[in-house]
Amino acid sequence: MSSVHISLSAEKLTTIAGIFPVTNSLLSTWIVMGAIILMAIRATRKLALVPGNLQSVLEILVGGFYGLFETVLHDQIGRFFPLLGTLFLFIITMNWFGLLPGVGTVGIYELEEGHKTFIPLFRSGSADLNTTLALALIVVVFIQYSGVKSLGISYFKRFINISNPIYFFVGILDIISEFAKILSFSFRLFGNIFAGEVLLTVIAFLMPFVAPLPFLGLELFVGFIQALVFSMLTAVFLSVATAKSEH
Repeated sequence: MSSVHISLSAEKLTTIAGIFPVTNSLLSTWIVMGAIILMAIRATRKLALVPGNLQSVLEILVGGFYGLFETVLHDQIGRFFPLLGTLFLFIITMNWFGLLPGVGTVGIYELEEGHKTFIPLFRSGSADLNTTLALALIVVVFIQYSGVKSLGISYFKRFINISNPIYFFVGILDIISEFAKILSFSFRLFGNIFAGEVLLTVIAFLMPFVAPLPFLGLELFVGFIQALVFSMLTAVFLSVATAKSEH
């Protein structure tokens, strides 16, 4: 009788030049990146004043999210929307890619310690902590960079202020909170997507075909929400980091 294959970490498929490991989550991330690039080229290749079906749909989606983020960033939306839009599109595509048929179920068997071990060829990048941690680091570093660029050296006054013991203590808490953002961003996205994939795997193993369908719909919604939460929190933190102290 076959068993359910669940691995907390991404499995290595091969190595490049014997040094760089290629995991199933990395392979899936490359596929997602390629799909996004091809879609962007296809959508922008023949832009027209009278848009076609694809251009119309994309303009509605982009315009809707632009307006949503504008409510948070206001006049700075033009500066940060490329990052926020890219984050949302990349994360939601990774999340939904993990729900495609064959992801997690198509793979190869390798012999380890005398036992055959199943290695899936594909795994959602969001279900790999390395990917979510990398995204979190990019976002947090960019937040600090944007704060310094907007406010200059005065940006650091929120962290180091010896004029008042209370302000000094609050500054220490702010420093801790900046590091906590990395953990919050990475583990929130990883935990929700990984848990959803485990749920679908177990349900499909116990009751295949019809039973997983309601859970599949739930995971589609969760994937959308997690992408929106990640990008929206980034927008909020960018707004706070670049705001003048009197505001």
